[in-house]
Amino acid sequence: MPMVTPTPSPPAAAPAAAHDPAATPSAQSAPAEGGVVALVAVLGALTAVAPLATDMYVPGFPAMGEALGVSSSAVQLTMTAFLAGLVVGQLLFGPLSDGLGRRRLLMGGIAGFILFSLVCAAAPNIGVLTAARFLQGMAGAAGTVLARAVLTDRFQGADLPRYVAVLSQIMGVAPIAAPVLGGAVLTVSTWRAVFAVLAVTGGLLLLAVLRKVPESLPPERRHGGGMTSTFRAMGALFARRAFMGYVLVLALAAAALFAYISGSSFVFENLHDVSSTTYSLIFATNAAGMLVAGAVFSRLVARGVRLNTLLSTGVGVAVLGALAQVLLVLTVGETLAGTWAALFVTVGGIGMVFPAAMSIGQALGRATPGAASALLGGTQFLFGALASPLVGVFGEDSSLPLALIMLSAAGAAALALVGLARPWRAEGEPGAPTSRK
Repeated sequence: MPMVTPTPSPPAAAPAAAHDPAATPSAQSAPAEGGVVALVAVLGALTAVAPLATDMYVPGFPAMGEALGVSSSAVQLTMTAFLAGLVVGQLLFGPLSDGLGRRRLLMGGIAGFILFSLVCAAAPNIGVLTAARFLQGMAGAAGTVLARAVLTDRFQGADLPRYVAVLSQIMGVAPIAAPVLGGAVLTVSTWRAVFAVLAVTGGLLLLAVLRKVPESLPPERRHGGGMTSTFRAMGALFARRAFMGYVLVLALAAAALFAYISGSSFVFENLHDVSSTTYSLIFATNAAGMLVAGAVFSRLVARGVRLNTLLSTGVGVAVLGALAQVLLVLTVGETLAGTWAALFVTVGGIGMVFPAAMSIGQALGRATPGAASALLGGTQFLFGALASPLVGVFGEDSSLPLALIMLSAAGAAALALVGLARPWRAEGEPGAPTSRK
């Protein structure tokens, strides 16, 4: 991905204008190119923490249940608790950071993540573990939501979607890589070591933030009025039709991706009788397709292609891939090559939807980047968490439930795009005026 030094920005807008959703506050004085690389690298690592913490301990579920003397459903509840904390944390940290600044909340969130990771590692029973996982998710949400807010503070124009694409690619690939990393830890230790590794990771991130992530929101650009004003800004974003359209497009695309992550192993290993090694290869290939889609997005943005055009293309590709899988099952039947190809196309489309929808949403919410990031990220994980168990609920003896769930999510994203976001209006494009509607 080409790294470019952001163009110097005009002086910051007056504090009164900061409350205007149509206003575009300028970026902070940009660091040199090496500083940009370091900043984006740290923000990318912060973005990866939540999905890594979500899935790294999954391979240890059986051993965890045996060690704590509980059922598999009780163990799975610890993941639900983490995801709930992740949603709540984003909705809390994002808006608060618009009034208090990013850096203090970011460091406090990471410190909390370290603490509750250690509590998880030492948890004596399932009750303590579940409560600690909820708090770990809340604290870990700071890195996810504030990384995007810092990007929006620092960059604008065509630079913003390029760097958002990096974070989106990490967000898409990290859940796929997490079980593999967790499995590696479990080969040499117990499930408790996974949480110890997460604590160490948090410590390294805290040091990185101290050195490479300065405050990006100066006092003159912060929102006064305390928490009431802060959450009123979030309510204003809720009322904006276009913004919520892009929020729903992103959230529904995440639902399709999480359904794929949770259900694809049953489809390939149980239905098509592939080995775990072959399934890992299939999973890695599809993840690579998602990365390529993100790289293509970055390249096309650099060449001036409209974000809404790329978003519409990504949604269309995802719909076609999911529809192809449904039609294949209903006509030809279950085939390994057909299922693999259809899912590759669908996941590739999602890989373009993520950075496009996130970039446009952050641009439309630039007056309150923390609140915008909270709504974009919070709904993304909420819809993903709701979609994850659906494949198992509707049966695992056919790939049709997975295909139908992904098609429904992608189709609903297309409806949100056309009915609410209305991409032909070109809102959120670099240099384009934003609407309050």
